[in-house]
Amino acid sequence: MSLNEEVDLLRKIPLFAKIDPSKLKLLAFTSERLTYGAGQELFHQGDVGDKAYIIIDGEADVLVDTPSGELAVAKLKQNDLVGEIAILINVPRTATVRAGSELTTLAISKDQFFRMIGEFPDMAVEIMRELAHRLERTTNQLQTALSKS
Repeated sequence: MSLNEEVDLLRKIPLFAKIDPSKLKLLAFTSERLTYGAGQELFHQGDVGDKAYIIIDGEADVLVDTPSGELAVAKLKQNDLVGEIAILINVPRTATVRAGSELTTLAISKDQFFRMIGEFPDMAVEIMRELAHRLERTTNQLQTALSKS
C-alpha cells in the first residue's frame, strides 16, 4: 500500500477525519505497518503500553483475564483504534488483543500519538467520545451481568 493509500485510509477513520492531509501523510510515514496471523497477539493484558493500533484490515478480539479464564469483551474491525488507554494514562494493558483473522494494523508510537493530540484538539475530543461510548457499553454489560446473578 502506498503512502497516499494509507492517508486515504486514515481519512476514513473518524478520529483523523478533520486532520490536514499533509499531517496524515506524516502520521502514515512515521507509523509502523504490522501484520498478524489469526491467533497472534498484538499485546497481552498487563504489558506496558507503547503503541496504539488502528485496524486497517481484518478482525481482532479483545479479551480480559477472569478467574474462570479469558473472556471476550469486544470485537475490533476495520478503522477501530485499540491500545490507546495504556498510553494515555500510563497503565498496563487492560486487555489482551488477539487477531481473529489475518490482521493488518498501523501502529502509532506513544510520542507520535501525543504529538497528534497536541496539534489537533478535535482528535482529543474524538478519543474522549470513543472512550465514553466504551464506558457506557461496559457499564451496560456489567448491569446486565449483575442482574442475571
